[in-house]
Amino acid sequence: MTDTTTLARDIERAHAAKFGAFAPLPAPAPESDAPVYRAALAACSALGFITHDAQVLAHAWQARWERTGSSAPELWPSAAQDFGLQPRPHAAPFAACPQQLGLYAVLPDAAWVGRMARAGVPTVQLRFKSDDAAAIAREVRAAVEAVAGTSALLFINDHWREAIAAGAYGAHLGQEDLDALSAVEVDELRASGLRLGVSTHGYAEMLRADAVQPSYIALGAVFPTTLKRMATAPQGVARLAAYAALLRDYPTVAIGGIGADQFGEILDTGVGSIAVVRALVAAQDPEAEATRLLRAMGSVAPNL
Repeated sequence: MTDTTTLARDIERAHAAKFGAFAPLPAPAPESDAPVYRAALAACSALGFITHDAQVLAHAWQARWERTGSSAPELWPSAAQDFGLQPRPHAAPFAACPQQLGLYAVLPDAAWVGRMARAGVPTVQLRFKSDDAAAIAREVRAAVEAVAGTSALLFINDHWREAIAAGAYGAHLGQEDLDALSAVEVDELRASGLRLGVSTHGYAEMLRADAVQPSYIALGAVFPTTLKRMATAPQGVARLAAYAALLRDYPTVAIGGIGADQFGEILDTGVGSIAVVRALVAAQDPEAEATRLLRAMGSVAPNL
């Protein structure tokens, strides 16, 4: 019989060096009496995982024990079946994108999109903020035109209907935007042939993203960022590595406060792409900075 208290302590001790930077949180109300689940729930909460993520991890730990007969406190869960990810091959996937999207520039307008596409950035995203529907449609069309004649893959943030109409390569949705779509809208988006990227900020959101079988999954924010108010704390490199291990069959994109000096440790986690915003738009010479970042990606991950 599993000693819940002892196993919780062993899990926490085994992983404190990786995840100990996060303040411990109280364990949420358990959803099961299974001893391995309860031990993992206590340990993951003590390691700073928020309620929804601690619950996901605890259920994965229990599922692994039921599958293998081992609680293995030293082994962090990373098997897709233990988390209930969609089995491969996916039954109704979004159109595929490259497994490694390389340097991924998130940009404020079509002019920036064209500029970075011509500088050789392989993946670009238009993140255009406006309440004017006509202005949004114009900017999306302009961004599609701006990448014409380049090899850049263009994703449109949020505005997926405009992306379909303009013939963009893909769309990117935040978790709240994805959750707001009806099943009919998800089917419409999938049927359009548009590639879909989804933002996630932890295990629970990764599972919700996986449910729609997107083209890629973004993981973050890795480091603190001032660009947008985040509902979750920066995840850090150790958590990023754990997320990348679980999602190893997906193209993944690391995002949030990442500069050239961190490229090495980020790529070492196994992610296939790094998204940057301020590193390019705030640079004195954005084209030269793009070249430097592309070189950093290639020097650390020569298979890109």
